[in-house]
Amino acid sequence: MAGENISSAFVLPTVASCIDLVVHCTRAPSGKRQVAEVVSLGRRVENGIIETSTVFSRRDGDLVASESASPGEEKFARAGYNVMQLIGSTP
Repeated sequence: MAGENISSAFVLPTVASCIDLVVHCTRAPSGKRQVAEVVSLGRRVENGIIETSTVFSRRDGDLVASESASPGEEKFARAGYNVMQLIGSTP
């Protein structure tokens, strides 16, 4: 399928449907790495940008769950995971 027949209009939604979460890491000047943010990818692509929502972010040095976190709950449910339990919300 390589070649000019493959455009970003095909690739971007394909990637968005294959990846559930993206973990952004940073490295401190000391060399220590830490998770800076976790985002979930949506299924929508607008103007070449994949829809994302923040699941976890760093606040005052702590990694905290976003109040509006809902990372593709149906995908995780099919795999046997309850997203709200994983992010520490309700059971």
